[in-house]
Amino acid sequence: MDEVGGLERDVNNRKHLAESALFSALWFLAWGVASSIWCLTAAGQLGATFDEPVYVTRGLEGWRTGSHHGLLKMGTMPLPADVQTLPLYLWERWTGVAFDPASDLDRLLPWARATTLLFWWLLLGYGWLAGRALAGPWGGRLAVALLACEPTLLAHASLATTDIAISACLLALVYHFQTGRKAGWVRRVGLPALWFAAAVLAKASGLVFGPLCLLAVEFHRWWNGEAVRWWGREESPLTTHHSPLTTSFLRDLVQIGSIGLVLVFLYCGSDGQPQASFVAWAHRLPDSAWGRSMVWLAENLRIFRNAGEGLVRQIKHNMNAHDGTYLLGKSWPPDGQTSPRSVWYYFPVALAIKLSVPLLILPVALVLVRPRALWNWACLAAAVLLVFSLNCRVQIGVRLVLPLVTLAVVGLASAAVQACREWRMREGKRTRSVAFAHALMVLLAAGVLWTTLTAVRVWPHGLCYVNELWGGTANGYRCLSDSNYDWGQGLGELASWQQRQQADLDVWYFGTDPVLKKVPLREVPLHNLPITSPEDVHTHVKSRYLAVSTTLLYGRAAPTPAHERASAYLRSLQPVARTTTFLIYDFASSSKRGE
Repeated sequence: MDEVGGLERDVNNRKHLAESALFSALWFLAWGVASSIWCLTAAGQLGATFDEPVYVTRGLEGWRTGSHHGLLKMGTMPLPADVQTLPLYLWERWTGVAFDPASDLDRLLPWARATTLLFWWLLLGYGWLAGRALAGPWGGRLAVALLACEPTLLAHASLATTDIAISACLLALVYHFQTGRKAGWVRRVGLPALWFAAAVLAKASGLVFGPLCLLAVEFHRWWNGEAVRWWGREESPLTTHHSPLTTSFLRDLVQIGSIGLVLVFLYCGSDGQPQASFVAWAHRLPDSAWGRSMVWLAENLRIFRNAGEGLVRQIKHNMNAHDGTYLLGKSWPPDGQTSPRSVWYYFPVALAIKLSVPLLILPVALVLVRPRALWNWACLAAAVLLVFSLNCRVQIGVRLVLPLVTLAVVGLASAAVQACREWRMREGKRTRSVAFAHALMVLLAAGVLWTTLTAVRVWPHGLCYVNELWGGTANGYRCLSDSNYDWGQGLGELASWQQRQQADLDVWYFGTDPVLKKVPLREVPLHNLPITSPEDVHTHVKSRYLAVSTTLLYGRAAPTPAHERASAYLRSLQPVARTTTFLIYDFASSSKRGE
């Protein structure tokens, strides 16, 4: 009888596991398909953002010439652009007709944006795997749901840019590093090295974000007393070491970094050209044996353009900061000043504005009811990146720290599931504890529903999303600018407004969308015109109406004296209409008021 009972239990367990696996697969598929539909339909409603035209142009150029020169000289790593433009290049080869990225962008961009979904599904897949590894099946399911309905993530998954790509590759790197620590060389070093290379090829920030996350994972393992493998034997960090930086970890980290960088340089290749700045520097040296040797080396060291140039370019960019920062109605540097150009608290505040309310409430709730549930490697890696963001001086959007967001979502989802599990098992399943666990599960479901409905309501303008705690999306341009709100994507909506109103319209536009030359809008670049007074603004506006990009009106996109004077004057006027990213002024009425 015992043997029969054991067989029945075994059959039931297998049946339960199969049903659980099927449910997980359907859950993952449902969220993946629903979020992809959101992204594809939103992408069709939005114009080109500031970076997309050049990415499409340089990506196609790379396939045609075999050189990544165009991207690397901007400090942009080539993997996302290569993936996004590969279908376009294959179509060129099939038809024998080359595209013109400037005139054909409106046809090319939807396909390039659709290809970003490869990285999006990769992100969802590793979010599911990481959540499952941390907190079982429901950890993976909740992680997928929170990732798939977060408006800011959906917004960037709809674009042909680099931020979802780096987020997906970094999450894959951290997952494989964590799960492979006790495995053989291939899983312990080989796979992480491949994903480290992919992360760096997706975005130069992977060069820094990757090691920081690996340090966080290893510290978490050391703190928990987990063993690490060192050339075939086990060592316990708490008994044989006093530092989390064990010999085995440092050796693995060096191997991962070295192999990854070699792969990055091989992928990017070289144009076999000397570096112009190096040559110029060498020729400025004194006429001596040393100077002449450096001139010869500079002229004959033909290894550029290569990955190093793109990485160095981005490092210099972060060290020098951007043109300026805009946050909560205030610009840095202030008008007429040159420094500081960044603020240390930009990213924590910007994330509090851009992330959905349930995602902001979740860590606070967990700290109050079950703080130790937050102690997992995903939350720790996200916390490390958050601290590091205080030092990041390029402050043009939360997109630059989306890897932080994805790790935080996975960590918080796993922590919430773990907290529910611990409350249900607490002290022999007391009724009060079980009821509390059930209440927490209901709140989690409500949070997912809230965020999902928010994503539905904000469609297709997820890029402009600002949560309810900061006034909502409609007023978000007063809090943030650039890629946080108006990234140049609103020309199509403005053209529709003009067509409905049959209005004579000038536009002061922030962006690079070539559709501006195809629609009946007259561009007035006030930031580059001689503006010394309000009368000068009226002189240059020839039409009755002027539409102004919110980033130019409330941001630091063009920090010139003319921009400061023009935007200050326009902010003193009352707009008569607006689209999502443009405020529209009636200059006929303004002239009468001025008289």
